[in-house]
Amino acid sequence: MTIDPSAQIHPSSVIESGARIGAGCRIGPFCLIGAEVTLHKDVELISHVVVSGLTEIGEGTQVFPFASLGGVPQDLKFRGEKTRLIIGAMNRIRENVTMNTGTEGGGGVTRVGDGGLFMASSHVAHDCQIGNRVILANNVAIAGHCVLEDEVIVGGLSGVHQFVRIGRGAMIGAVTMVTADVIPHGLVQGPRGMLDGLNLVGLKRRGADRGDLHALRELLGELGAGSFRDSARALADEGDDNPYVREVLDFILGPSDRSFLTPR
Repeated sequence: MTIDPSAQIHPSSVIESGARIGAGCRIGPFCLIGAEVTLHKDVELISHVVVSGLTEIGEGTQVFPFASLGGVPQDLKFRGEKTRLIIGAMNRIRENVTMNTGTEGGGGVTRVGDGGLFMASSHVAHDCQIGNRVILANNVAIAGHCVLEDEVIVGGLSGVHQFVRIGRGAMIGAVTMVTADVIPHGLVQGPRGMLDGLNLVGLKRRGADRGDLHALRELLGELGAGSFRDSARALADEGDDNPYVREVLDFILGPSDRSFLTPR
């Protein structure tokens, strides 16, 4: 066990032998830290937090009461193999959040990027790859093997089906079930999610200008005329140099055997 002398640990918390606690960490009352856990500099566990398994939490991340990080996957194929959960820096992980380690069949690592906000009772399942600055609102459930790229926002009480990819900057409305891939900067709404245009607010916040928005609107119209992949393949051959258009086309033509949410 390695505990930096500057770490503050409440006497009611249990740190198992082998854990590594970095400089400036603050561990509040009634926390349990497993033997294979690494907390990097300035991590704060407010109280009643369980961190188990082969789990690493990045610098400055704050974890609120009753979160459970690094528990074994909720997957009947899991047989106790050594897998990991890696959480990046400067995340805020709110009450009752759960994040599980990976499975051997899914690559063995569940990964969460930097600067995310995971609101109360949200869930990140095994083998998910979550990007930077992602926001999951209250009670969002992300199933196994999903990919959420940077700056994705998922509204409260929504669910994402296993193996789904959600492209950068997409926004999922509240109380939505996402069963297929979502293009970058897409806007998805409805109980059974449908692509409902572009996340214009997010695009403007990220610096997209009027020309970019026009190019993306045109692209969406052309994609909606038939199979997304066939249309994207044809459009890619035309060599559009707009970076947002290229991002969407590359995403559609990327490695996935799932279908896409399409416009109404």
